Amino acid sequence: MALILAIETTTKNCSIALFNNGILVQLKEENSDSYSHSENLTLFINEVLIKESIPINKLDAIAVSKGPGSYTGLRIGTSTAKGLCYSLGIPLIAISTLKAMVLGISENQEYDFYCPMIDARRMEVFAAIFDSKKNQVRDIMADVVDCNTYKEYLDKQVMFFGDGAMKCEKMINHKNATYLEGISPSAKDMGILSYQKFENKDFE
Repeated sequence: MALILAIETTTKNCSIALFNNGILVQLKEENSDSYSHSENLTLFINEVLIKESIPINKLDAIAVSKGPGSYTGLRIGTSTAKGLCYSLGIPLIAISTLKAMVLGISENQEYDFYCPMIDARRMEVFAAIFDSKKNQVRDIMADVVDCNTYKEYLDKQVMFFGDGAMKCEKMINHKNATYLEGISPSAKDMGILSYQKFENKDFE
């Protein structure tokens, strides 16, 4: 049995999940414009563990979303994860935020390409491209979006999603572009990736 606590703080969503062998058993999250991660993170961790009656020293690893995203959110999540790992003597696992988003969305959506987007500033987004098998086919970049930004992929069906996607909809008005609202990075999507890395001893 591998109990892994996952931490996601790269955007406005402060999210904590507990997994047993990659299967979600508890989730606590709050998506707030106040970015209250520093106040809520340890409270959410405690609440998740209490609900499952699991002492913190029974955890086998901590997984943290490594971005891209808000610098402040990343700093809070990473420092909390590292502190827990050092104090408990357990490994730290880093998970790509965009990869986890793709795994979360592609369970119910079938497209040729997936483009998870995290809002950066103005018309800039952090984004990558994944194919229908969830393989990353373009590196993570900070893209300044205009009508030509992803044209090489739009000969096929592309799903754009994440908190940076909707501001791009007017710029990329193409018959093969689909936009999905209300998607944020969440710790609930980190289970499979975390468990795979744990099994492979792929630690930070």
